[in-house]
Parts: sequence; structure tokens; C-alpha cells
Amino acid sequence: MSTANPHDLVLTQMPDAGLLVSAPGRVNLIGEHVDYNMGIVLPATVDRRVWLAVQALQEPILSVHTLDLGENVEIDLDNLDARVDRRGKLLPLWALYPAAVAWMLQTRGFQVRGLKACIASNLPMRAGLSSSAAMEVVFALAFQSLADLQMDRMQLARLCQMAESSFIGVHCGLMDQFAVSHGVARHALYFDTRSLAWQPIPLPPETVLVVADSGKQRELAHSAYNERQRQCQQAVAILKEYVPAVQSLRDVDMAIYDQNERHLPKVIAKRARHVIEEIERVKRSAVYLANDDATSFGKIMFEGHRSLRDLYEVSCAELDFLVEKAATISGCLGARLTGAGFGGCTVNLVQKTQAVHFCQQLQLAYQDHFSLELKTYVCQADRGAYVEKIEKAVV
Repeated sequence: MSTANPHDLVLTQMPDAGLLVSAPGRVNLIGEHVDYNMGIVLPATVDRRVWLAVQALQEPILSVHTLDLGENVEIDLDNLDARVDRRGKLLPLWALYPAAVAWMLQTRGFQVRGLKACIASNLPMRAGLSSSAAMEVVFALAFQSLADLQMDRMQLARLCQMAESSFIGVHCGLMDQFAVSHGVARHALYFDTRSLAWQPIPLPPETVLVVADSGKQRELAHSAYNERQRQCQQAVAILKEYVPAVQSLRDVDMAIYDQNERHLPKVIAKRARHVIEEIERVKRSAVYLANDDATSFGKIMFEGHRSLRDLYEVSCAELDFLVEKAATISGCLGARLTGAGFGGCTVNLVQKTQAVHFCQQLQLAYQDHFSLELKTYVCQADRGAYVEKIEKAVV
């Protein structure tokens, strides 16, 4: 991750670029592990972003240079199924994301033009801030712009989701790609993953979002993420035997759950309870935010973390410590893990005037307990992905 301004870096590296594409990371404020259960989520995009300078190529080649890693890759767009570069070498993990988007576009019958790109970021990778979705969306927008492909932002988000599921192998819900492509500055996004209806909700104006990176990385495709999804599907299959109308856990309220919990294996019951209660937390959160009640909303964040820790079992010692310590620091209204869990980051709702003090205290405590440096990022909710055409100066 670059310390210099990534926006300027990519344009300096590629002065002949015709497009500049940018996509933000996202934090999920509440509604974790419910998007693949057709639930309601409440993410916000943050002012940590990926930037992509793009130049069209005549050849069917995807040529990408990443400044953060100092790596180059060239991929034959006519040989994406092989998942190798033009020399036959297996693609590095980061390169799978643009390849996945190109592959999915082709699968859906869209024309994909060759492009040369330079990429830089101040968005932490593999930390639970949806860097993978940001990568997918910037390349999808680049391909769309170069070939003038006709699709709206929701279609683009769904295409990126399918690319991650089918090509990468992470069977994610739609939340990340939706948030990255639809973000609204200073707002959270109340998003119904079943109906695809959404609306922005203002965040408390005197607060900031502090992201704390535990430094513990995880690869979703090799974690328990897909296992949790299968467990939710198993819960639906069992509950459907007793309540035929159930198509997803979104269709199960606490009354139905309480009547049928005895039919579920213990672990499956815990997973289902988290999802059902988490969807209700999102609904309550929307009301609190609409009423500018930051204190009540913060309490729900703490509730959500306890559920992720005890029922969904996707937390870890580092994340639990960060949340527990955050609760003791003045100015912190709420804290929870964000993203799939198993490592990564926590998101904290903090009073603006206390943000610096909060970061200092959390960093000192983490260093003392784990002998590890804690990176913290004070963030504001930012705009979603965008494309700018670069006009060349006439000499």
C-alpha cells in the first residue's frame, strides 16, 4: 500500500492514460453474513481507495502494473480460463480479480477490449475492507467505458459478484460490490439484498469511522466463509420441512425460529440465530440513524460483534481484544469486527473530537498485549466508484 498519493502516482506512471477509475473500500456497520441469506445490510464506503489509470490497447491483452507490489502481469484475454499469464505462469492472487471480471463479461456475451493499466491504492488489502470488490469494480468500469458496454451500476455490481463466485471461488453475497459501486459521501447504505432496493441514510455528523487493522490476514476462499454459507443453507433446508414458505433465512423470524429450533443441530441453530437477529439489528439501526441517535446505534454495533463471536464464531482473539478495549476508551460509541471475520479489521464509531486520542490508546493497548503494531485509519464515508476521462492538453 503506497504512502504517497495513489491518484497522482498512477497518472505520473502512465501519462498517456485516457481514463482514471477509482473505487473505495467499504466497512459494514451492521448486518454481517446476512447478504448471502437475502437479508438487509448497512455498509458505508470509506475514503481509502484504489486508483486505476487506463490506456486502450488494440491487442486482446490485459496488461497491468501494480505500484504497491511492484509487479507486472500480461494476460491473454482469449485464454482467461487457463488462469495463467502470457508466459504460462500461474496468475498471482491480485491478478485473478481483473481476469475474473473480463472472464465474466465474456461469459455474458460482452465484448472486452484490451487495456493497459497502472494501479495503486491506499486501501489495505485482505483486511476486511473489501479490497477485492474494489479491484473488481475498477476493472469492470474500465472495460465498460472502453467498449461502451450498456449496463447500469446494479448490473455491474452483480456481474462482479458472479465473477468472484464463479472464477475466484468465494461464494459471496452482493453487499460488497453494491456498496463499492453505489457509495454516497457522509451516508451509510440501507440495502435489501433480496429486492435490491436501497437508500442512503446520513451518518451522525459529529462522528468518524475509525478502522483498526489487526494485522491478521485471511484468505476467504481458504477460510470458513464458504462453510458458514453451507450451514445457513442447511438450516433453510431443515426449516423448510416444517415451514414450506421458507426460501432463505430472511423468511424466518424469531417466532418461527423458536418454534423449530429443536429440529436444528446445535451449530446450525447458532448460525441461523445470528442471521435472524442480525437482520433485526439492521432494521433497528436504520431507525436510530434516521433519528441521529448515535449512542443507540453504537450499542447495536457491540451487540453485533458479540453475536459474530459467540453464535457465528468468525471472530478471533485479536478482534475481540480490539472491541473490548475500544469500549473502555472515551469517545467510542460502538465497535465490531467488519467483513467476514477470521482476522482483518474492526470498525469503530468515534466522536470526532476524540478520534486522535482513541487511536493512540487503542494502538498502545494492542502493542502492549500482542507486541504488534496496530494500524488505524480515521475515515469518512466517501463517494462510490467513478470514471473520469482524461482530456489531453492541446500544444
